Amino acid sequence: MAFMDSLKKLFGSAKEMADDLGEKAAPMMDKAKEKATPMMGKAKEMAGDLGEKAAPMMGKAKEAASEAFEKAKDVAEDIRNKVEGAAEDTQEAVEKETEEPPEG
Repeated sequence: MAFMDSLKKLFGSAKEMADDLGEKAAPMMDKAKEKATPMMGKAKEMAGDLGEKAAPMMGKAKEAASEAFEKAKDVAEDIRNKVEGAAEDTQEAVEKETEEPPEG
């Protein structure tokens, strides 16, 4: 029985200590919340400001990307036209060279 009484005492005193610590920590937690609340507001405000500042930059980046894409399409079309022209010229030259001379 003495062993059980010792365990009860041990766990009882541990529970009391935990309760005391909880009571002492509560005011500290409240103070931390009070100090953190304005900081959170400032952080949200700063994030909003950054978003507003970034929006025009995103628009400019999209515009620049669109312009670059259009230029790339134009260059690709020019290259395609040149290759087609060169292929046609080559085909004509080959046909000319392989024509049989008129018999006569």
